[in-house]
Amino acid sequence: MSYFTDLDRQYIDGSWRPGRGAWDIIDFNPYSGDKLASITVASVEEIDEAYRAAERAQKDWADTNAYARRAVFERTLRLLEEREAEITEAIIDELGGTRVKAGFELHLAKEFLRESVQLTLRPRCSVIPSPVDGKENRLYRVPVGVVGVISPFNFPFLLSLKSVAPALALGNGVVLKPHQNTPVTGGSLIAKLFEDAGLPAGLLNVVITDIAEIGDAFLTHPVPKVISFTGSDKVGRHVATVCAAQFKQSILELGGNSALTVLDDADIDYAVDAAVFSRYVHQGQVCMAANRILVDRAVEREFTEKFVAKVASLKVGDPRDPDTVIGPIINSTQADAVSNVIDTAVAEGATALVRGKVDGNMVEPVVLTGLPADSPVLRQEIFGPVALLIPFDGDEEAVRIANDTPYGLSGAVHTGDVERGVAFAQRIDTGMFHVNDGTVHDEPLVAFGGQKQSGIGRLNGEATVEAFTTQKWISVQRGRSRFPF
Repeated sequence: MSYFTDLDRQYIDGSWRPGRGAWDIIDFNPYSGDKLASITVASVEEIDEAYRAAERAQKDWADTNAYARRAVFERTLRLLEEREAEITEAIIDELGGTRVKAGFELHLAKEFLRESVQLTLRPRCSVIPSPVDGKENRLYRVPVGVVGVISPFNFPFLLSLKSVAPALALGNGVVLKPHQNTPVTGGSLIAKLFEDAGLPAGLLNVVITDIAEIGDAFLTHPVPKVISFTGSDKVGRHVATVCAAQFKQSILELGGNSALTVLDDADIDYAVDAAVFSRYVHQGQVCMAANRILVDRAVEREFTEKFVAKVASLKVGDPRDPDTVIGPIINSTQADAVSNVIDTAVAEGATALVRGKVDGNMVEPVVLTGLPADSPVLRQEIFGPVALLIPFDGDEEAVRIANDTPYGLSGAVHTGDVERGVAFAQRIDTGMFHVNDGTVHDEPLVAFGGQKQSGIGRLNGEATVEAFTTQKWISVQRGRSRFPF
């Protein structure tokens, strides 16, 4: 099948159908500019239909034998493995992601599906001791009901799946709204996998639309109890505000401005490799990317020379070429935003050690140093292939610089002394931190999330169970209680 011609529609209550909105989303290949699909957006009425379908289907699904639910996820995983080659091509075409990036995304997607297989068999009840004679306290973990998922354009397949799959595995219904730049790999493709695996109709619905058509209807609808959002902190702030007013829980995975720090005893060659990957993977369009590379002045010259040489060697071009490391930015708006950041930094006095060209959606790698300490560029998320090199004198100054940002998602430190690295990590205000590694990591069992403007809540492992279930206390009194009147 051709994903972009066969999945160019809404998936609501087990039916593939065109949207009833007033305009079309045009899905473009960001490298070639070729039109991939034209999708009429979903209307407010279709948002209602999707949520109502999930609500109807959810109760029977929650009561379904756990082993029957597990079988659906096992089949979904097998289908993903069987179709991996064609899904890879779809990721390359729709995102401009390189083959390395597509492989990285699909590897993680399979790991998260494997964990969802296990989640179907999670114990649902525990017995808690009571100070009252003859009383048994049962604490049940029950599905929240219906979960709304809003996914981004940078890792759309993975970041949709890592909320959709566990939410379903834990007994919920789901309505997924993918980003309008990645409607197929972030939305309808996932629905197709689950449909072919035998997921009952109505449990998973995909609505391809935009706030220009539906406003806040996806958030304010009375059915969903949890909204899982991955995207910018600006939009995340709005999502949190609307959800709070509706007494809904919001799980917010937002932006970052991570720092990779190189201490004076680091393995410089290894630190260079980690820093280049952490900054330039998927053209820097990664929330965990190392925007800032902090380097102790004692090793600044050696690190800078090697870092610049490696960045200058990165191949830029067609993401279908297996040797390409840097492909296109997702769209012209994002490319222009990155270009403006570069121009602003240089105007503020930064020195460009590497300054590639900007041509349409193609932004070649850039390395800047010498930014003024008060530059706003140092404190913002840069969603593109731009590295900021910042020297420091000693660990204390490095900690201060690393924390001087409104974000707190990820980070890394390189040192020859692991315990020195751990002590450093404990002082950084961030949700995740890695000693002698890169800044870009995600694992199914480890809580993922940030501090400050990088988000609220966590996903993965026990955090996912907390996010998509609620606790219900049922007590059983064996014998008679005594009442004061």
